[in-house]
Amino acid sequence: MNARSPRLLLVDDDEVFRSVLTRALERRGYAVTMACAAATAVLAGPAASPDCAVVDLKSPADSGLSLVPKLKALNAEMRILILTGYASIATAVEAIKLGADHYLAKPADADQILAALCQAAPDATVPVSETPLSVNRLEWEHIQRVLQEHDGNVSAAARALKMHRRTLQRKLAKKPVRE
Repeated sequence: MNARSPRLLLVDDDEVFRSVLTRALERRGYAVTMACAAATAVLAGPAASPDCAVVDLKSPADSGLSLVPKLKALNAEMRILILTGYASIATAVEAIKLGADHYLAKPADADQILAALCQAAPDATVPVSETPLSVNRLEWEHIQRVLQEHDGNVSAAARALKMHRRTLQRKLAKKPVRE
């Protein structure tokens, strides 16, 4: 009797990335169900009954963070990986608090994604950086934390940061500083 292929739900609004990653995961033996947003993932989730999920943090409609508790409600044992091109400490902490098993910054290939999903326990041997974060990266992290504290409300976050709303919007439109 053949064991069934592990089922994975892939939620990402980038159609090209979604299809390339789907093909790579299918070549590795996964049955992949794709969704372009959290709303379609909630509808596809029960029918697909996935064992694991890869969820993009940022989508046009809402945050991938909102999807984590909904997926955990479908299957408490589901392994969930948050994948993002806009990594920040604040969103990583929130993702883990909401029930995600791992958080990975883009670009990431299929092997890195599967390694993160299959990691059974936290790795205490992860090297600690010898260099402190740059001032620009610290600013990005602080802005993300304040924005998270204000539930994504840009106007409220701008008031808390004592900066003009348009200035904050410009800063948020930029990609995070790489370390």
